[in-house]
Amino acid sequence: GAVSGREVTALEGGFGSKVSAPPRGFHRLRRRLRRRLRSTMGRMYSRGKGISGRALPYKKSAPSWLKTTPQEVVEQICKLAKKGLAPSQIGVVLRDSHGITQVYSVTGSKVLRILKGQGLAPEIPEDLYFLIKKAVAVRKHLERNRSDKDSKFRLILTESRIHRLARYYRRVRKLPPNWKYESATASALVQG
Repeated sequence: GAVSGREVTALEGGFGSKVSAPPRGFHRLRRRLRRRLRSTMGRMYSRGKGISGRALPYKKSAPSWLKTTPQEVVEQICKLAKKGLAPSQIGVVLRDSHGITQVYSVTGSKVLRILKGQGLAPEIPEDLYFLIKKAVAVRKHLERNRSDKDSKFRLILTESRIHRLARYYRRVRKLPPNWKYESATASALVQG
């Protein structure tokens, strides 16, 4: 059955040990968890030290109960892209409304690949687009509230993230080699 609070305390060497010895490998597991929590590398631009991450299913094939064909999924993706949804938002809609957990398992290619094949991919990558959008919003806020020092600092952090990401995308040729982020022209990039 389930382990009660007293039994857990006993496992950790608490009052009047109810259990004679902890289960095999318990101390090693506890040590690994503590080490993982203690030595997690912090985020570069915030205070977080989270250890969360995605946990995809081991099986790469589509679930047996899913009756949607790959062609229908591609059509659905194109329809949502024409409405103006970003690739990640398309994935969320497919997951929540159509029961398609992983587009890759059904079609054999990811959402962005499908969009590129149909000529519907966004011209600048999604993560970079939303960072630029955030920087534009913060800059607009700073025009009205000049004494907001914290926002000024956050803008610096956001723009350094943009420069780093742009450098990466230029290197992997997802952006043209002469592409440059400029705050003056940034609002034109995120119109729409």
